[in-house]
Amino acid sequence: MQLKFVGGASTVTGSKHLVTQGETRVLVDCGLFQGVKTLRLRNWRALPFNPASLDAVVLTHAHIDHSGFLPVLVREGFHGPIYTTAASKELCEILLLDSGRLQEEEAEYANRKRFSRHSPALPLYTEADARRVLRRIHPVEYDAPRSVGALEFTLTPAGHILGAAGVALRGGGTSVHVSGDIGRDNDLLMVPPRPPAGVDWVVMESTYGDRRHPEDDPIEALGAVVRRTFERGGVLLIPAFAVGRTQLLLYCLHEVFARGLAPAVKVYVNSPMATDVTRLYQRYHEYHRLDEEQTRGVCRDVVFVRTVQESKRLNQRRGPAVIVSASGMLTGGRVLHHLRAFAPDRRNTILLTGYQVPGTRGGALVGGARSLKMHGDHVPVRAEVVQLDVFSAHADQEGLLAWLGASAPRPRGVFLVHGEPLAADHLRLQIEERLGIDARVPEHLETVEL
Repeated sequence: MQLKFVGGASTVTGSKHLVTQGETRVLVDCGLFQGVKTLRLRNWRALPFNPASLDAVVLTHAHIDHSGFLPVLVREGFHGPIYTTAASKELCEILLLDSGRLQEEEAEYANRKRFSRHSPALPLYTEADARRVLRRIHPVEYDAPRSVGALEFTLTPAGHILGAAGVALRGGGTSVHVSGDIGRDNDLLMVPPRPPAGVDWVVMESTYGDRRHPEDDPIEALGAVVRRTFERGGVLLIPAFAVGRTQLLLYCLHEVFARGLAPAVKVYVNSPMATDVTRLYQRYHEYHRLDEEQTRGVCRDVVFVRTVQESKRLNQRRGPAVIVSASGMLTGGRVLHHLRAFAPDRRNTILLTGYQVPGTRGGALVGGARSLKMHGDHVPVRAEVVQLDVFSAHADQEGLLAWLGASAPRPRGVFLVHGEPLAADHLRLQIEERLGIDARVPEHLETVEL
C-alpha cells in the first residue's frame, strides 16, 4: 500500500490523501486550500495525479477544507463514485453549491469594482461545477464495509460535526486509518469520536496538537461577553462556520438567556447556508446529543435571515443584538458587510469562536490588526475583539492522545497532518514519549510505502 500526502501536510487546510493498492487508487478527502496566498495558489495548480485515474473518493466530512476541491476534481476528469455518510452527503449539497456561488459572486464583484489584479477575475469553480459533484456522492452507513478494487474501507464515527467519519482502509495485508477531524469527548452537541481499531497505521489530524482547550464553561464564558457588550449598548457580531459552530452557538446562546447570564434578545442568523444546515441538525438529531424537542427549543427565538434586503437592514441595527454570520474566519460572505458596519464602533464586539488560520482576516484580528482590507478598502477596527477557544469542535492535545491511546492494538506508526508545523511536531513528541508509538510529520507531496 502506498500513501501520498497531496494536501493537509504541514498545514491545517487542503486535506487530500492518495491511497494506492496495486492498480486501485482512492483519494481520502479532497479539500480546498485556505489561508495565506501561498497556500491558496495551490488550488490553481495541476494535481500531481490524473483525476481520471482515481477509482473513488472517500470523504471524511463536509467541511470545505476536506471537500471543497471536489468540483475541480470532477471538472478535470474524475468520473468515479464519492462515498461518505448520508448526513455528509446532504451537507455537501449545501456547502459545495454555496462555495461555487460565493466564488462566482466574489469574482463578479472584483470585476465590477476593478480591485483585482486579474482581468477578468475568475472563480476557481462555479455552482454548475459543484452540481456535477452531487450526482457522484453515494451515502454509506457507519461500520458497513465497502470494496473499491483491491481496497476495502469502513467509516466510523468521528464526532466533530454532523456525519463526520474516520476511514479505515485495508488491502494487500496492511491497513491505515485516516482520522479526518477528531471531535471532543465532552462536546456539548456531538457524540465522542471512536478510536481506531486493528489498523497498522494512522493518518491523524493535529490542529490542536500543541494546546489544551480552556476548562472554562463555554456557556459562562459566552455569557460574560454577551453581558459586557449589551451593557455598552453594542452589537455582538459572531463570525461562525455554518456547519457545526453556528448550531453549537445557538445552543449556548439559548442557555445563556435561559440561565439569566444576559438579557434575552432575538438572535439573528444571517447565512442561508447556516439556516439549511440547522434544519439538517434537527432532522438528524439522533447523530448528536440533543433530542428532537431540544433542537426545536434552541431555535425558538432565532431569526433566520434569508434575503439580501434583510441582511442589509441588519447593518442599521443598534444594540443590544446578536448577529451570527458566516464565514468563521472572515474569508467571505455576508459577515464582511456586517464587519464593515460594526467594526468601527467601540460599543460593539467581534467574537471569534475558534482557530483562525494565519492569512485570513480572522487571523489578522487575533494578531491585533486595527484595520482590515475588504473589497478594496481598509476598514478600521475599533470594536472589542474577543477570541474564545472553548467552542472548538477539534480534540485538543490531551483529547488526541487519549483517542490514539485507546486504539487496540496500538498502530505501528502515525502520520500527523492537518496541523501547523509547530502543533504537529509538539504532538509527535508527545505521541512518542507518552504512547511509545513512532510518529512523523510528512511533507507536502511526500509518498510513503506502508
